[in-house]
Amino acid sequence: MNAQIIPSHQVADWLLTNIKHFLDFIGLDHDKTIEEIVYVAIIVGGALLIGWLIRRGILFVARKFVKMRKSPAAELFLKQRVLTKCSHIIPPLVILALLPFAFDSTSTLLNIFEKCLYIYTSIVFAIGINAVLTFIWTRIDEKENTKNLPLKGILNICIGIVWVIVTIVSISIVVGKSPAMLLAGLGVFASALMLVFKDTILGFVAGIQLAENDMLHVGDWIVVPSTIANGIVEDMSLSAVKVRNWDNTIVTLPPYTLISTSFQNWRGMSSSGWRQIARSVIFDAYYIKKCDQELLQRVTALYPELKGFVEQTQKRGKPDYNPGLAVVNGTIDTNLGLFRAYMCQYLLNHPLIGNDQQILVRVMTPTGQGIPLQIWCFTTTAWTAYEAVQSEIFEHIAAVCTDFDLQLFNYPSGTDTEIIQMQDPDLQKRIPAGVAESASTATATN
Repeated sequence: MNAQIIPSHQVADWLLTNIKHFLDFIGLDHDKTIEEIVYVAIIVGGALLIGWLIRRGILFVARKFVKMRKSPAAELFLKQRVLTKCSHIIPPLVILALLPFAFDSTSTLLNIFEKCLYIYTSIVFAIGINAVLTFIWTRIDEKENTKNLPLKGILNICIGIVWVIVTIVSISIVVGKSPAMLLAGLGVFASALMLVFKDTILGFVAGIQLAENDMLHVGDWIVVPSTIANGIVEDMSLSAVKVRNWDNTIVTLPPYTLISTSFQNWRGMSSSGWRQIARSVIFDAYYIKKCDQELLQRVTALYPELKGFVEQTQKRGKPDYNPGLAVVNGTIDTNLGLFRAYMCQYLLNHPLIGNDQQILVRVMTPTGQGIPLQIWCFTTTAWTAYEAVQSEIFEHIAAVCTDFDLQLFNYPSGTDTEIIQMQDPDLQKRIPAGVAESASTATATN
């Protein structure tokens, strides 16, 4: 095939004739070794010059084309130097076409040169193929991969296959055996290969599972409980998943870790546009009491939006157990029930709380500290805004709960207990004797 591309016979004969004339001109004998060295030097230099000229010409035309068309694909083609990497195949082909004419067919030196050139040609050919594969993968990943699927693993597999083939071909050239015979003998080394490429094989299988089940995309926020990974997936290959944590540290995980253990992916939250708030505050149980008419009038005077709820509940004579997503739930039986109704209305009127999402203000299981009240709602996914809204809600709870005669739980000191008892004598009647004695003891100690 080289002879069809390059007129080998004519060029080689012309070179050898001129080399002999040159040796005659400088007065050297027609030594076969000298002729071979000069010939090899000339064709190597000529091959490199031809390759450089072709590469420069192709790049000149390609740059002109990019400037005229302004194609993103062509710009990427030049940026990744695909043409430059592919053009490296030209010099060894020229050398292979011209090299045999300076040596005898039985020359050992010719055999060594040809083997080295064949191996070099295989390597530069693989570099060119991998450059084209990388270009194709980049274009697909940028333009077609709208779901940010981890396709880099596929590219790594293709590149790995190319280099495995090149390695087998190179070994077959060195030992003078057919590549098919080497492939048949690979079964003997299967166990060793599996041990060496264990991580690659496991990563390949894990990558297929992650992509097939749509479990992970580049750009997803993931949390892996068994590791310190808690951040955005930046890259995924056969051997590593890179996660940038929120403190800008990089955590590298093998892909099979995500398959063998559980991990949390926040993509669903991001795509839905809503992030959940589910946090509780604990109210002191001693402050929960029945609502009397005085309390109802005082609270509705402070918060007129509750007036309609109180009147409708009194008219019905029972709470409204509406099963809707975003409704006012509460009672007028206790100050905690009235506060639940108020918080429901507060959340419904908040501009950053989703009214088409579930809103709950519910009492949780009582604990030794008191009675937890949980706020369950959905707000924006923007991190700063999310934290701001969440903080605002619970700051508001702390500020207004006293208007309902409620008190947030706080581990008291003796001074706190003494002040509370002085300000609210009725509370002394509701505090058990053991608690009062403990508070008195703490007060004396302080």
